Amino acid sequence: MMRKLKITELERISVEEFKLAEKLPLAVVLDNVRSMYNVGSIFRTADAFRVSCIYLCGISAVPPHPEIHKTALGAESTVSWKYFPSAADAVRELKADGYTVFAVEQVEKSTMLNELVLEKRQRYAVVLGNEVKGVQQEVVDLCDGAVEIPQYGTKHSLNVSVTGGIVIWDFFKQLH
Repeated sequence: MMRKLKITELERISVEEFKLAEKLPLAVVLDNVRSMYNVGSIFRTADAFRVSCIYLCGISAVPPHPEIHKTALGAESTVSWKYFPSAADAVRELKADGYTVFAVEQVEKSTMLNELVLEKRQRYAVVLGNEVKGVQQEVVDLCDGAVEIPQYGTKHSLNVSVTGGIVIWDFFKQLH
């Protein structure tokens, strides 16, 4: 028999400890993500895997906001974030800071996520796009490459927060 653990048994770190903890060398760029619930969900995933920063761009909402908080559950207070009017500006800044930037998008010559090999000493950023239009072509053009999640069903896309979770987890497995 397995007993579910109580929240007090999980030994989670405090907000202060989180702020001081070493972060994953990964930034997440949200390119015009319209749903505040998706933004909040990505904050929560970023907290779970200690993502270094979230770049909120364009129409992506910024904290504090009740709808972000509903899914972030406080992660919007732990994970560092910045706002940029355009994702292109965020990508330019990340590249100038030495990041390798990948669009998470279905494009010609994309690398399937299960085939992506990362270097432990490199810093990375991933760009997640709008729920309908994806990552803007202008932003794709600025990226060092694109990664795509292999899919085998009848649909050609996943919810952006689900995509973020899969991609962040894969980067965590390789970089942690």
